[in-house]
Amino acid sequence: MEPTQYLVIADHTSEFPEPITFARGAPLVVGEAYAGPEGWDSWLFCETPGQKGGWVPAQVIDLTGDGTGIAREDYTARELTVKRGDRLVGGRQLNGWVWCERPGSAASGWVPIANLAHAPG
Repeated sequence: MEPTQYLVIADHTSEFPEPITFARGAPLVVGEAYAGPEGWDSWLFCETPGQKGGWVPAQVIDLTGDGTGIAREDYTARELTVKRGDRLVGGRQLNGWVWCERPGSAASGWVPIANLAHAPG
């Protein structure tokens, strides 16, 4: 997938300083589905040993039944704190969020797509 240039049109501040992070094959306890006004479908609250719980896109989970699952891939729920006017490079999109990187920095994380606009050239 070709990276996309974005301009931040609304601030976003991460509220999760310790995001859930796991490797492919990690066991997951799968809880409630997200049901907020934003329309972010297919996010499930998960826990894995040694981590605080967090929101995980359903696409990265193989549900095994009885409220459990296995991670299909490596994943982190890290969000990127951004300010209006920031320029970002975006990649994967999942359920209303985009994985973004800040050019010239090691900073990366998920940003709501509603806070972004395609940046001109």
